[in-house]
This record gives sequence, C-alpha cells and structure tokens, in this order.
Amino acid sequence: MASEIPDLHALERTGIGKGAARQARRDGMVPGIVFGGDKEPLPIQIPFNELLKKLKAGRFRSTLFNLKVDGQDDVRVICRDVQRDVVKDLPTHLDLMRLRRTTKINLFIHVNFVNEDEAPGLKKGGVLTVVRPEVELMVTAGDIPEEITVDLAGLNIGDIVHISDVTLPAGAKPTTERDFVICNISAPSGLKAAEDEDEVEADEVPATEQTED
Repeated sequence: MASEIPDLHALERTGIGKGAARQARRDGMVPGIVFGGDKEPLPIQIPFNELLKKLKAGRFRSTLFNLKVDGQDDVRVICRDVQRDVVKDLPTHLDLMRLRRTTKINLFIHVNFVNEDEAPGLKKGGVLTVVRPEVELMVTAGDIPEEITVDLAGLNIGDIVHISDVTLPAGAKPTTERDFVICNISAPSGLKAAEDEDEVEADEVPATEQTED
C-alpha cells in the first residue's frame, strides 16, 4: 500500500448556487463539489492559493487525496474536473469524486531501481538512463502500491527495460497497451565519442587519382 496519501484540506460551503460560488471567490476561496460514494453531494471550498500551489505542482487530476473537511469523515477523493477562467486561466471551480476501496483509478506510481551494483553494464562504466521515473497504472483505490521495482541485476550496456519486463503489483496494469521503455543502460560518453569517430573514419573513402589515357 502507498505509505502516504497527501491531505487536501477544505471547508464546507453553507450556500449553493452561483451567488454562493461568487461569494466564495471574493473571499479568496475556490468553490467545489464532492460527489459519488453513495452519499449526497457535499459543497466545499478550498483556499485559492493552496489549490493553485497544488495545480502548479502537476498531476493534480491523477493524484489520490485524503480529503479533510471539518465535521466530516475523511474520505479518499480524486479530481474529476477543474474549471478555469477563460482569460486568466485560473481555477474557478473543482469537482472531486469519492472513491470506494474497489474503485479502479489511474495514478502515477514511483519506479524504484534496485541492484545497480549487480549490473555488469554499470560496472563497465555504462550509464543508467531513466526514461520514466514513474508510470501511470490502473490500480484499485483500496490497494495502491507505493512503488514498482525494476531489478537491474545482470543488465549490460545496450540493455533496455520495458514495462512488460517489470512485475507489477497484483491488480495493477498499465493504462496503455504500448510496451513502453522504463530505462536503459547506455555506453559512457567517452566510448560513444570513440565509436562515432570510428564510424566517420569508416565512411570516409579516400579520393583516387585519375590518369588520362
């Protein structure tokens, strides 16, 4: 299980409708609604600066949050929509969906690389190039993995690790069917430069002198 789900703090809104939403914005808040989970929709508001900070951090809509609202039980939610001002591109409203433990969701999961000291390619001076430090997986809300592990033992220079080479946690699967690259071990820059020079020399054909008959 993921060891830490970030908290998202909000306040319950007492009013509903456009008038209440406008008042919330004047008070420096972003109005929103929490729906789903076989419960009544809950009108909320989040401090504008706090929400903007989280949006700028990236992947707000693919992050699972622990929603904390005074007077309400904590609940896991995921963002389903953020409405923005068409001119300023700033958040004006957000929709959050409550999740059951059995709900399937798409989340970005951290990739942990292990056994670097057992990779022959790295011992020879090769470089580990990480293409995806995290991957998007479809997981169950009640069983979210903290990370996936890529074992580098036995890998040589030129070896590539695809998502199909990785053992995923039970119940998790990639969101795309494409067998994308996670990492590779490339030759050190000095060796690459030497190889490039060899290729250039091999391509050069010495000019031959032509004699007139």
